[in-house]
Amino acid sequence: MRRTLLALLIAIPLAGLAVGATGIRYAAIAGGPFRSALKYEDESKGTRVKPFALMRTPVSNAQFLAFVKRDPQWLRGRVSPVFAEQRYLSHWASPTELGDAARPDQPVTWVSWFAASAYCESIDARLPTWQEWEYVAASDETRRDARSDPAWRERILAWYSRPSSSALPRVGLQAPDMYGVQDMHGLVWEWTEDYSALLVDGDNRKQGDADTAKFCGAGALSMNDRENYAVLMRVAMLSSLSGADATANMGFRCARSAK
Repeated sequence: MRRTLLALLIAIPLAGLAVGATGIRYAAIAGGPFRSALKYEDESKGTRVKPFALMRTPVSNAQFLAFVKRDPQWLRGRVSPVFAEQRYLSHWASPTELGDAARPDQPVTWVSWFAASAYCESIDARLPTWQEWEYVAASDETRRDARSDPAWRERILAWYSRPSSSALPRVGLQAPDMYGVQDMHGLVWEWTEDYSALLVDGDNRKQGDADTAKFCGAGALSMNDRENYAVLMRVAMLSSLSGADATANMGFRCARSAK
């Protein structure tokens, strides 16, 4: 009953976005106590994730195309190089056409953090924080936290071991987790609101050794769960990027705080 009521409370302010022309759907995340795989000095015993709503699937090419048409300053060729590098949306046929290399139902990639954040703001949303993303990504089809299950970990790592040179499948093919969220693993990497605060600061990861901050693997020193390689890979990837960077497998989804 409590979970159902919370879902309704979150859904009410999202009613206009639940199913629109761009197919935006949110899942209500009840929140709760959570211990991140990363080690935070001020959260040694964990923290509590507040209720929020998260897009059920990553943003698609079709959804992002509708956005740049509404807000032309984010069109390829018009956006400032401060906000997006030259490879931004480079796989699209033109600034306003997707083409064969970017199907409408595929997740949008080659998109910068600045552009992703602007998209979310345009629909009265925001990028999820790392902790929100990690909280949902820890679940499977039946459990809120499946991280201690070796079989779950192997499944996640198997996804990451696949070559990334093949065309991306469409969004929404994976089975929903217990929240109704899909594609958290095995489709694209995803921007988070606070991506630059994860391990960028050398003080957070050098742990007394100035050289360890030079290597992504040193991030394991700042983890509560050093066996969670999937999280370490995500953090290492995000920590290596600037806000204007774009890659062939970096996408995003949006979140909204519970009202």
